Amino acid sequence: MQLQNPHKQRPKISEKAWISETAVIIGNVSIKDNVYVAHNAILRADEPGSSIIINDGCNVQDNVIVHALSHSEVFIDSNTSLAHGCIVHGPCEIGKGCFVGFGSVVFDCKIGDDSLVMHNSTVRQVIIPPGKVIPDGAAINKQNEVEYLDNITSELIEFKNSVIRTNIELAHGYRSLEIETEN
Repeated sequence: MQLQNPHKQRPKISEKAWISETAVIIGNVSIKDNVYVAHNAILRADEPGSSIIINDGCNVQDNVIVHALSHSEVFIDSNTSLAHGCIVHGPCEIGKGCFVGFGSVVFDCKIGDDSLVMHNSTVRQVIIPPGKVIPDGAAINKQNEVEYLDNITSELIEFKNSVIRTNIELAHGYRSLEIETEN
């Protein structure tokens, strides 16, 4: 479902993206090429001056919530995965090639390229440099805590890359099915 917000802004969605029929996308939301938005995801930019940008090759998995507060932006850069049930709340910027795990919450923060927020973690009011790993269940809400984060490993790089590949394949596959059904 795609809805206009009270400010008469409608989502702008690439024809090369795939959006589940049960996803809800409201207002000033821009979704680029090869993006996969799964079932029951909610992307909401309905408050005054809010916006959401989802760049190429991202995936927004089942039950993810992305919401931008008034006069804020959520920016998700290319090839980033938002895993099942996570919450991304603006203001927020997530870099290229990142992974935000199941049930995690990110709010009022900047996460550098190639970083992983593992499952059930919270990241708030900090800047995470590129290539860092926030461990399962961590709460990172003071900038001095960031210096203790581990660097990404080759195994975690392959993990996040495999999630991206799988979800781009899903987007292509679902689009192909829709084209076949239309013909």
